[in-house]
Amino acid sequence: MPKRFEQAIKALPPGIRSAAMELPETVRAHAEEIRLRAGQAVTVVSETSRELSVSASARDLQQTLENVSQGSLHTVLDNLRHGFLPLPGGHRMGLCGTAVMKDGQVTLFRELSSLCIRVARERKGIAEKLMPQLLVRGQLAHTLILSPPGVGKTTLLRDLIRVVSNGNACLPPARVSAADERGELAASIGGTPQLDVGRNTDVMTGVPKADAAVMLLRGMSPQVLAMDEITAPEDTGVIASCLGCGVTVLSTAHAAGIQDMIIRPVYRGLLGYFERVVVISGTGASRKYEIQEVKAP
Repeated sequence: MPKRFEQAIKALPPGIRSAAMELPETVRAHAEEIRLRAGQAVTVVSETSRELSVSASARDLQQTLENVSQGSLHTVLDNLRHGFLPLPGGHRMGLCGTAVMKDGQVTLFRELSSLCIRVARERKGIAEKLMPQLLVRGQLAHTLILSPPGVGKTTLLRDLIRVVSNGNACLPPARVSAADERGELAASIGGTPQLDVGRNTDVMTGVPKADAAVMLLRGMSPQVLAMDEITAPEDTGVIASCLGCGVTVLSTAHAAGIQDMIIRPVYRGLLGYFERVVVISGTGASRKYEIQEVKAP
């Protein structure tokens, strides 16, 4: 929907924003990324890449960052250290440039060379079609979603949360807790999710996934626990703890498939915790969802 696009580009300088809004509505409706590179034409990416009529300057990049941080960069330092900033509505801005390091961590970007704004999309209904294959003996399986960056892991996880929370023909409604560390799943503002994660979902935002999962287990008695993007050994460890509590786990990880996943040290042993793996491939409307059954070790 074009309004999602308008929300994603809100922080851009007026000239670039105006040029982006001149795109046909159909292009804006399907846009996935807006990329700014200093000295180069601004591009909008969907199934193809389209150049706008304006180029981005170094000042445009800095102005965009200042707009996102509302002129107070220290308030977004924690996220800057990871190379991205969450934006209202579940959108996300990635950063590249000359970083300043202190004690082994990025403290700020002295010079920006490029920005990438990822447009968050709701694709309601994709999980519904997959649900019959995600059941084991009539119960929701522990499910891991895999894909390369930008192919739709978070979008599918969000819709899966919504379906499980609301219930459908396959399953009754369930209590879902979401460890939404970066605010991309629910995009909560003032405690209210801006994206539909279902009526029986409790969202913990801004807390590292491993810590949030423990807090949710102790405080919200979930039947299903969801977390986006396993990236650290402690994330894997908390999944094992969840299984011991009788909670169904839904999660995602960066990988092109199972073989790609198992060669990475952080993911070693992870596969044994799940019963189903959904591998996403393709782009735009041509995305494919392959469900693989994980055999018990």
